Order: sequence, then structure tokens, then C-alpha cells
Amino acid sequence: MAYELIVNSNKGEILIALLQDKKLVELHKEKSNNQFSVGDIYLGKVSRVMKGLNAAFVDVGYEKDAFLHYLDLGPQFRSLCKYVEDVKKGRQNDPNLMYFKNEPDINKDGKIDEVVKPNMPILVQIAKEPISAKGPRITSELSIPGRYLVITPFNDRVTISSKIKDEAERDRLINSVREIKPKNFGVIIRTAAEGKSLTEIENDLKDLFGKWEHIFQELKNAQPPHKVLGEVDRVSALLRDLLNEEFTAIYVNDQNLFNEISQYVQTIAPHKKDIVKFYDSKLPIFDVFGVEKQIKSLFGKTVYLKSGAYLIIEHTEALHVFDVNSGNRAKSNASQEENALEVNLEAAEEIARQLRLRDMGGIIVIDFIDMYNADNRQLLYNRLKELMKTDRAKHTILPPSKFGLVQITRQRLRPEVNIEVLEVCPSCSGTGKIQPSVLFVDQIEKTLHYIITDLKEKNITIAVHPYIEAYLTKGIWNKLNQWRWKYKQWIKILPMDSYGFMEYRFFNQIGEEIIV
Repeated sequence: MAYELIVNSNKGEILIALLQDKKLVELHKEKSNNQFSVGDIYLGKVSRVMKGLNAAFVDVGYEKDAFLHYLDLGPQFRSLCKYVEDVKKGRQNDPNLMYFKNEPDINKDGKIDEVVKPNMPILVQIAKEPISAKGPRITSELSIPGRYLVITPFNDRVTISSKIKDEAERDRLINSVREIKPKNFGVIIRTAAEGKSLTEIENDLKDLFGKWEHIFQELKNAQPPHKVLGEVDRVSALLRDLLNEEFTAIYVNDQNLFNEISQYVQTIAPHKKDIVKFYDSKLPIFDVFGVEKQIKSLFGKTVYLKSGAYLIIEHTEALHVFDVNSGNRAKSNASQEENALEVNLEAAEEIARQLRLRDMGGIIVIDFIDMYNADNRQLLYNRLKELMKTDRAKHTILPPSKFGLVQITRQRLRPEVNIEVLEVCPSCSGTGKIQPSVLFVDQIEKTLHYIITDLKEKNITIAVHPYIEAYLTKGIWNKLNQWRWKYKQWIKILPMDSYGFMEYRFFNQIGEEIIV
């Protein structure tokens, strides 16, 4: 498999498309001013303690207070609070925890009001971004992730990813990390560490400890609410978690982002630095790489499969429903059971892709086509589990129920990616009536005439729907050649897949839109 990352920076937000063999499998949307990303660490202040919920609400600077449940405090909560207090009062003068004396662990069945008090300063980490009307979900069990390791302060445990199966490699990594890790820091060894040298792992650990030192410095004078450590941006987080030998290219259309990503890739994988490429064409980057077309076809209520079958996707606040339909797809020489199995297996592949693509979370219910053979139902269940192995979000899949429904719970850390694919007609603005089509090209020419003769613009580009572009450029004495001859200057027609049928725009020679 070959992976490509397409980064589209535009108007205050960044869209990140992950392509697997040219197919869109993940789409991430990030606001450039996003202040509450998963992994950010804040010094907050407790606003309210809710005994009935066994939870507290914490002010971290968001319009809604963040939610902190007792089970998210972590066993070493008292040690964390003591460390924060000691740093702020000058009793802890070194970020190293070698000589820090831990407090006893909290009772796992305890009550929130036993350890958390109103107005108490508290160090927390964003576990879920604000979703809908809810504030962030937070935890006090801090973890700082790197490329190969994750460090957790105030414990000495070393654990390793269960995806590393080789026992000799597991022993090598665990023993190596135990030798180099600082005292009073736990370490989780990530899957990416498999096969890496001790030097690479040690460098990653040094980077992580540098982040802990940054938290120490920020805490000295911080007044809640205050961000003490920001998670890396979404692009860097994706590269940190996914970058491997199968990555072939990263295309970026913003010079500053290109410089940042190049530097980050140089740091984490110097041998892959040449795969980062700056995209400087005037054509939209998503159009050139076929991402825009895939978005339009994959984010609607109805998603069509190659065979002619299709999915209907419905959403509520906490529940997503997939309805599998065979459509006109049926082999006349096959039984109903065989047809159902083929459609269901094809639908399972697209559903696994859709869950990643839209980043759906909560409860997902799939209504597959009924199958009466128990072996076929088991085959479908096993196939769905296999397809979901590449999903980095935590999830649980239940076997098909007696009604043929498959239920999935999937971790939700961020709002679902929701893109409106239905377009309001630019000509009728939703009224259902448009100007006579015979006058449409005349309208374009009138606007062109005004831009050339009154505004004195030169080297104009007209962006239109591909069908309109074909009409304007077909034949030797086409409309485009007529206009070039008439106005004695170069004019270019640019086809745009993302435009409505009767939508058009004008651009000057440096690519700026001409507002008429």
C-alpha cells in the first residue's frame, strides 16, 4: 500500500486528506486558531464539585467548563497535585522526579469531594475536544506521546504495545527502556518502536522529557486557566503516528506549513525528508489530486458502491445508522443468500472506510441484508473485524444480532467530520428557476468585456464547470478563440470540478479573484 498526505490550507482552516492507494481514507479538519485539541495540557481551576455525578467541572478557558470524572483522576492524582503546588511555591526546583516523594494512590472506588475542592488549581489534559454543546472532557492522568514512546509521570511502569508480537523484540525494548528512563516516569512503548535502535529510542525519550521540562517552566508563574503544553498540530500528530516506509509523498500548499512539516519530518525520519513537496500551482490542490471529487461522492447521505449497491447513512447526536441496500446489483445465476453475502462484504469494506473518513463516534448500528446461513454471518463478522484493524480509534464490534444488526462502539475524541455536499444552485439561489441557458455564455462575455475595457485587466482566467469549459473550447473557431481575437489578449478557461453547473469566476494574472 502507498500512502499520500494532501494538506490544504485555506481561509483559517486546514484540511488534511490521507490517501491509501489514491483512495481517500481519512479527512481531518483543523481550525488554525483551535485552542482545545486532544493532548493539550492546562492548568485549570475547579469550578464546581458534583457529588451526584462523582465528577467536577473545571475552568480551562473554554466557554463551557470541562468535565472531569473521578475515574479520570488517575491513581497518582495526589502526587500530581503536590507537584503542582511545590513548583508554584518554589519547593520543587527541578523537573526531574528522582527525589520527588509520591503521595499514596487514591482509592479507585472513592468520592470526588474527598480529593477535589472548589477553586483548587489542577493540572489536566484534554481527552475529548468540545463536541456540540458540551465542553471538553479532561483527565488528570497525564501522558505525553512521542514517535516511539509515551511517558506518564509519577509511576515506574514500563509497558509495551500488544501489536509487537515477537517475544525477543519485546524483551529487548522493555529492558532497553528500563535502563534509560528517568526515575518516577512510566513509559509506554509504541508499535513504531519495533526494530528501532537504542539511540533512536533514547532521542525520543529526551524529546519527551524536554516537554516535561517545558511544563515545569510554565507552571512556575502560571495562573489558571493557562495552557502549559500544546499538542503538536494535527498534521504533525498524523505523521508521528502513521509515517512509515509506505508513505510516498506529502503535498502542502502553504509555504509556512511546508517549512514546519519539512522540519518535523527531518526530525522524526530524516531519510524521508524528500517526500515533503510544496504545491504552488494555481489549480486547487484537492482538485488536482482527486480529493474534491471523492469528498463529494463519499460525504452525502447516500454512498454508492462499485457493484451498484448503496448505503444510506443517518445521524443523531450519539447514534449513527448504516442501511445496506442491494440496489440493482443481483446476479441471476446466484441465490439470494449468495447475493446478500457479496453485497454485505462489499458494504463492510466501505463502512470501515466511512467510519475513519467521517471520524464517527459513539454507537454505530449497521443493518446488513438478511442472511440465514450462520457461517455467512460469521464470515461477515470476521471480515468487518479484519477491516477495522487499521482504525486507530478504540472500538468494539458485536456479532450480528438475531435481527441481522451489527453494533459497533467507537471512541469519539473530536466532533464528527461533516461536509455539506449538496450545493445551492448559484444561478437560482434555491428557487428552482434560472435564466435562459442561451443567454448564459452572453452573460460571461459581458462580464469579460467590462473587466477588460473598464477595469483594464490582462491575462484573465475564467473558472467554470468542466461542461461549460468543454462548450467554450470545442472546435477551431470556438468561443474562447473568438474572445482572444476580439480582445487581442490571452484568455484562459479553467475547469473546476467543485463549481456548480452555472457558476463562474474571473481571476487576474496573479491568481486573485476579480470581484465584479
